[in-house]
Amino acid sequence: MMRKLTRLALATLCLHGLQAAAAVTVQDDEGNKVTLDKPAQRVISLAPHVTELLFAAGGGRKVVGVVDYSDYPPEAKALPRVGSHRQIDLERLIALKPDLLVVWLHGGAARQLEPLRRLGIPVYVSEPHRIAEIGPTLRRLGQLLGTEAEAGRGADAFERRLATIETSYASRPPVKVFYQVWDRPLYTLNGSHTASDAIRLCGGQNIFAALPVTAPTVTVEAVLKENPEVIVSGNRPDKDSAGLEAWKQYPSLLAARRDNLVTIDADQLVRPGPRILDGTAALCERLDEARGKRSRQP
Repeated sequence: MMRKLTRLALATLCLHGLQAAAAVTVQDDEGNKVTLDKPAQRVISLAPHVTELLFAAGGGRKVVGVVDYSDYPPEAKALPRVGSHRQIDLERLIALKPDLLVVWLHGGAARQLEPLRRLGIPVYVSEPHRIAEIGPTLRRLGQLLGTEAEAGRGADAFERRLATIETSYASRPPVKVFYQVWDRPLYTLNGSHTASDAIRLCGGQNIFAALPVTAPTVTVEAVLKENPEVIVSGNRPDKDSAGLEAWKQYPSLLAARRDNLVTIDADQLVRPGPRILDGTAALCERLDEARGKRSRQP
């Protein structure tokens, strides 16, 4: 009898040890600790860039819900929608029985997270401000998803390519850049956004990096005063125009005079996921083209 009890006690201890080993704790981008008893199996993404990160971390098969504009990779298009960054459909989200939410704290959806937290659903906040933070983010998501090996490989490849880009453009002459998100109203991104970090990696200088708001509205007069050498705008298939043609009416503007009005795939430059290196590489090439015009044009 004593031997039987001893074996039972040892088995119980082993079980507890396995459960403890399965538990995982990581820190999100707000500095909060996120703890799961075991790797997540039913994950909901509340931002398009988060969807891309989850798939890149090897967790695509565990994603059960996403928000609007989660269109990459192509498999994400078939996933159930639970609203947008402005408005979450709480009933639909809860019906999907998630064991992890990965969120972006912008728009009206941020206000809806509190009731979900009260339900005990773990929440991981994704808010990279520098491109170099994306590799570690992939690794942390891999821990939460139980896909550490695949996430690690993705992070390693990302960081190698990032290092190559950084080394290639570190000593290039600076280029003043205005990043135009949209023209009606005219607004841009400040230095805390990953798109601004892409500009920096290419040897560019975001003319509105110092503004305190992440996505501030600006005036045409302010842009003309800064006189950027290059104006970059995101080219999106759901928009009629990038809005760059209007700058051609200002011949004193250096970017217009030298025809340095550039469009880059917005999703590849604004979403802080692995594809941002594609957008960064394209941007670096265009800034190099602008440098090449200096000796040929006034």
